[in-house]
Amino acid sequence: MKSFYLTLSILGAIIPYLFFLQFFEINGFNLAAFMSASVENHVAAGISADVLFASFVFWVFMFVQRQKGGANPLLFIVLNLTIGLSCALPAYLYAQERLGSRNPS
Repeated sequence: MKSFYLTLSILGAIIPYLFFLQFFEINGFNLAAFMSASVENHVAAGISADVLFASFVFWVFMFVQRQKGGANPLLFIVLNLTIGLSCALPAYLYAQERLGSRNPS
């Protein structure tokens, strides 16, 4: 599963950035316009709210798992904020698999 999670993490970084780069190519590096576009209509706002909520749940989960010996959440929070949940979540699962293989129960 480790290599599967790693592959998903890489794809989760590349695929969203294909769209983000198109946006920035057209609009320049305008974060205000980027944030405005993320809530431009009800569909975009709903998807944005869904991803933000899922990210919050993911962060809570990581901090709970950290107390049980899980991976340090800070790198994955940075990935979540700079790339997105599509990269951060599989990267975290990859790290958890690596920790599990080093520390068998």
